[in-house]
This record gives sequence, structure tokens and C-alpha cells, in this order.
Amino acid sequence: MSDSGKVLDIKTEDIKSSAPVFHEQSQKLSDALTKLVQTLDGLGEPWGDDDGVQEFAASYLKKQKSIESATATLVLGLVSIHEAMNDMADGHVENDELIAGMFAKAKPGHGGAK
Repeated sequence: MSDSGKVLDIKTEDIKSSAPVFHEQSQKLSDALTKLVQTLDGLGEPWGDDDGVQEFAASYLKKQKSIESATATLVLGLVSIHEAMNDMADGHVENDELIAGMFAKAKPGHGGAK
């Protein structure tokens, strides 16, 4: 293993090209969640009225809502990653421009900024 001395090798193009993947996958997961909710809600409560079934129904509905909530959180997480990657790429470009500007102001051979 060679150590090039690089701490971080960020390529803005890589970040920008990866960010849309998170958006696309969040949309797919959101669509799947919508279909799941619509399908399960469309089934109604087809389990009947006896005591054992009512216990099942209470547990089932609670777990259904928990799964829906967790999936919605995952959708938001993917959207957040997409936005953060775009912001990070933009910040990286701005930082590079700032650093380039600092060096452009320095006089060669004098070791300082003007």
C-alpha cells in the first residue's frame, strides 16, 4: 500500500454525477411506499370480528404504520443525501476558487499576499 500523502481527493464531477442517483432512488422508494399504502388501505380490514382476529388486527395495523413511517424516513434520508452532495460539490468549487484567488494575489518570490 502506497501513501501518496493525499488526505482527500475530491472530484466535483464524481459528487455531481453521484448525487442524482440518490434522488432517483428516493423517488422509486417513494413510489413504492405510495403503492404499498394504497394497496393495503384498499384491502380495508378483511379479517372479521372475533377476538383472536381483533388482536391480530391491532398488531397488524400498528406494524403497518411503523413500516410506512420507517420507509418515509428512508425516502427523506435519500433526498437529504442528494441535496448534501450537491451542496458539498458547490462548496468544494467555491473553496477551490477562493484558494486560487488567494494565490493569484500573492507576488511570486515575496511569499505573501499583496
